[in-house]
Amino acid sequence: MLKWCLRFHIHTERGFHLQNMKVISYNRNINPSFLLINHELPSNTFHRPRLISTSAPSISSFNMRKNDLMMRLPCCFATRAALSSSVKTDTYSGSKKQKSSSFYTHPSLLEMKNEKAANRVRVYEFLRSIGIVPDELDGLELPVTVEVMRERVDFLHKLGLTIEDINNYPLVLGCSVKKNMIPVLDYLGKLGVRKSTLTDFLRRYPQVLHASVVVDLAPVVKYLQGMDIKPNDIPRVLEKYPEVLGFKLEGTMSTSVAYLVGIGVARREIGGLLTRYPEILGMRVGRVIKPFVEYLEVLGIPRLAVARLIEKHPHILGFGLQERVKPNIQSLLKFHVRETTLPSVIAQYPEILGIDMEAKLPSQQEFLNSIIGSTHEDFGRVIEKMPQIISLSKAPVVKHVDFLKECGFSSEQVREMVVGCPQVLALNLDIMKKSFEYFKTTMARPLEDLVAFPAFFTYGLESTIKPRHKKIAEKGLKCSLAWLLNCSDEKFDQRMSYDIIDMEEMEVGESSFDMNTLLEPRNDESASDYDDDYSEDDNV
Repeated sequence: MLKWCLRFHIHTERGFHLQNMKVISYNRNINPSFLLINHELPSNTFHRPRLISTSAPSISSFNMRKNDLMMRLPCCFATRAALSSSVKTDTYSGSKKQKSSSFYTHPSLLEMKNEKAANRVRVYEFLRSIGIVPDELDGLELPVTVEVMRERVDFLHKLGLTIEDINNYPLVLGCSVKKNMIPVLDYLGKLGVRKSTLTDFLRRYPQVLHASVVVDLAPVVKYLQGMDIKPNDIPRVLEKYPEVLGFKLEGTMSTSVAYLVGIGVARREIGGLLTRYPEILGMRVGRVIKPFVEYLEVLGIPRLAVARLIEKHPHILGFGLQERVKPNIQSLLKFHVRETTLPSVIAQYPEILGIDMEAKLPSQQEFLNSIIGSTHEDFGRVIEKMPQIISLSKAPVVKHVDFLKECGFSSEQVREMVVGCPQVLALNLDIMKKSFEYFKTTMARPLEDLVAFPAFFTYGLESTIKPRHKKIAEKGLKCSLAWLLNCSDEKFDQRMSYDIIDMEEMEVGESSFDMNTLLEPRNDESASDYDDDYSEDDNV
């Protein structure tokens, strides 16, 4: 083994390949100025031992390169040592060393935090100066300058929102004009939401200014279109009920529609129903819709009839069941409306469920008693036959009563006619005058006939009264007004084939509301694919 000993003036541990020599190991000597390196020949030398002669030129060349390397290495390591020493000096000098000026010097986190707090204080002072209470804005990302905040407030003013509106929902001040407000308003404008309704829209649902057009708004609009709401009706739906833009598609909206279809509401009616009363989309089935439907069923209205009522008057679902509907039913019973007639009363006038009955009923009862001398029981019979009497204005009622008295009826006869057919207080007076003139001159009947059947005034003069009177006059028949008018055209034609008039049919009374008209079958896909026993999992 050939050994070489090289002396270096540096403290390091490195090995070098020198020509064909291979570094196998190196050990540090006790003297730090010496580095002892043990070199060994390549392994293949021992396989084929042979004499190797070294010539003087090669040794000389090697010595020259060695000397050159030894001269360069101290310089290199000296430079590195100087740099290292400089770094250590900077590190350990601490505060003793002055800070060097640099373009890349940044403020500390504490300085940034203090500056941010100072900016927020200035913004709060500005908001308080214009009447806005910023207490709820803590933790909300706000503009760093008063100028940007003033821009937001001015923009909201241009939309019609007042300081009071902003105080009602101060979080709107966290919306960027360019990033939040303008994209949302542009989208609503493209849908067709009118500028005249925009202020009220934002007052009712200011959260829309936080929404993402792509993530939040567009999917809801697509869902509404999938409910057969026509594109032209979408903006009207949003204007009526802007809160719908905040609902989850698979939440309340889908379950309310599914339940309505389940009780018999025709699928083809859903689009029109939601267009007229989109608030249904926000009603929970278990808390609002189902209890309402079941209560009407308890009163005696069949479920399918309830579905038909909802199709025609969807807003009745908005009448509070506990707050309004149940108290109104109790008020009707208190004013002598018979329980058995409640289904007919509701079916004729569903609005009666939402009227403030405590204020209306006593006033109307007293008024009717003052003009026709009706009793408490009479008032109950009037409501049963025409529940709209509760909302009827006093002036038209007085005119109709005066007309009947001018026709020659006594006060008692007027009372009897009104109780028998309250509609005589609400019909077109000009048409009533023409019908009475025909009754008096052509039919030449006594007034008692009208007292017995005041519903005569509810039939069309040209379409029903005249043609039927001519037929019985040609046959020379004598009959009551009820037998003549209170039947369908088909039934009347059958009666014209009779040789004699059945006395039982002579006693037919005035027409009344028929609940079966709400139960007629439909020729559409109204059959339900949903279980009537709807789950209560949406009560949460």
